[in-house]
Amino acid sequence: MSAAWGVTAIALVSVATLVLGIFGLRVSRTTSDFFVASRSVGPRLNASAIGGEYLSAASFLGVAGLVLAFGADMLWYPVGWTAGYLVLLVLVAAQLRRSGAYTLPDFAEARLGSRRVRTVSSLLVVAIGWLYLMPQFQGAGLSLGSITGARPWVGGLVVAVVVLVSVLSGGMRSITLVQAFQYWLKLTALLVPAFFVLLVWFGDGGVSPASEGVTAGGVPGDVWAAPLASTSAHPLYSTYSLIVATFLGTMGLPHVVVRFYTNPDGRAARRTTLAVLALLGAFYVLPPVFGALGRLYAPDLVASGSTDTVVLELPARMIGGLGGELLSSLTMAGAFAAFLSTSSGLTIAVAGVVSQDVVSRRLRPITAFRVSAVVAVVVPLGLALAAPDVSIARSVGLVFAVAASTFCPLLVLGIWWRRLTDAGALAGLAVGGTCSVAAVTDAFVGTHDPGWVADLLGQPAAWTVPLAFLTMIGVSLLTPHRVPGHVARFMVRLHTPEAVVLDRGRPARH
Repeated sequence: MSAAWGVTAIALVSVATLVLGIFGLRVSRTTSDFFVASRSVGPRLNASAIGGEYLSAASFLGVAGLVLAFGADMLWYPVGWTAGYLVLLVLVAAQLRRSGAYTLPDFAEARLGSRRVRTVSSLLVVAIGWLYLMPQFQGAGLSLGSITGARPWVGGLVVAVVVLVSVLSGGMRSITLVQAFQYWLKLTALLVPAFFVLLVWFGDGGVSPASEGVTAGGVPGDVWAAPLASTSAHPLYSTYSLIVATFLGTMGLPHVVVRFYTNPDGRAARRTTLAVLALLGAFYVLPPVFGALGRLYAPDLVASGSTDTVVLELPARMIGGLGGELLSSLTMAGAFAAFLSTSSGLTIAVAGVVSQDVVSRRLRPITAFRVSAVVAVVVPLGLALAAPDVSIARSVGLVFAVAASTFCPLLVLGIWWRRLTDAGALAGLAVGGTCSVAAVTDAFVGTHDPGWVADLLGQPAAWTVPLAFLTMIGVSLLTPHRVPGHVARFMVRLHTPEAVVLDRGRPARH
């Protein structure tokens, strides 16, 4: 790809993001504007914003890279990331909106009446947010370096600066507009090049890796005939563990959950989730196309360890000339939109928690939010520069495992089981968080021969999620005297539709 075209694409996306972000400054005046856009975002706009926020570097670059390297079994990633919203729709979305909370720690404290649960939840939100921000900065450095030869820190720094300007300008209200725009940009940035590369493939006779036995980096083409084929020593376990992490981890991601607080009511939250399912389904059809065709036209990327760049490089390789350069530049624009939109959402989520629980007593709320946003970005940027070689999709998959092992049990039991106690919640968060974070740490620094130990730590959700649920339930049953006195009233609030009129003819307050 021409460096000039790539840099131009990045510049245009960055300028558009900054313009929309600064526009938000004109309409963001209150604390509620900065945290939850005054709870006034309609389902269609919110669904586009969630799609823009959720489709991260792992979705835009990582899925195609995994399919290129390992074949069709990696399709569980996009399937799980989409299906996670179905679980969210059924179990959490409307009830969480009715809780009236701003953040996950707000919900935990309101449900259990415990400052200690709030503190632990706040620490987990920050940890998950930072772990998820790392691959965004890594992907930005990888993408910019692939076209300009710039050092990895340059791309990460560009994303960090643009995100901070947008977030500091208008908070959640401005970021909603930015992320909605970026979803449609990302979809276009994959859809248009995919159309042309498929035309080239059909023009070449539609050669299939399975039929021709083509290999990519030593992975045989017949892997496409076995969807559960895997490099794991225990592929069935790894597959089911990945499904658990992606299906249940979505509801535990702080930047996803905070979006539902911006809806006017629970019904709008459900409608938003349905729209998100459609938008994600449309998007996730596309990255596997690049990964599959990369096995034919760019197998050398596996040997060089650059599989995450296949989306960026494939159009120029297959089409060539000015047309290929322009299409690759379009994918570069989409990639940077992915980094910016997800980073913005994570920054909002982490900054909201830090500002409320750490610095709010010392500064005015909006000033505290802005200071916290700087902290939310600077720390993971430093971590990303310290660990530049971790696979983008793999690191995000491990973050899902942490979220599924902590906030998923807390939300499901907190919403649907009135006997949950603060002691049970603390024990479950400690067990699930410790085990899953230990597995993530081992994935970054540990080395194990193929076998059960490597698979259990590489895909921990299949055992950490049940362990966290069982711990919360067991300890809660042992401490029935700690069930909050307001639990019956709070459960009614969570499960009563806003349209229901309560006593004295007045609508429910939330």
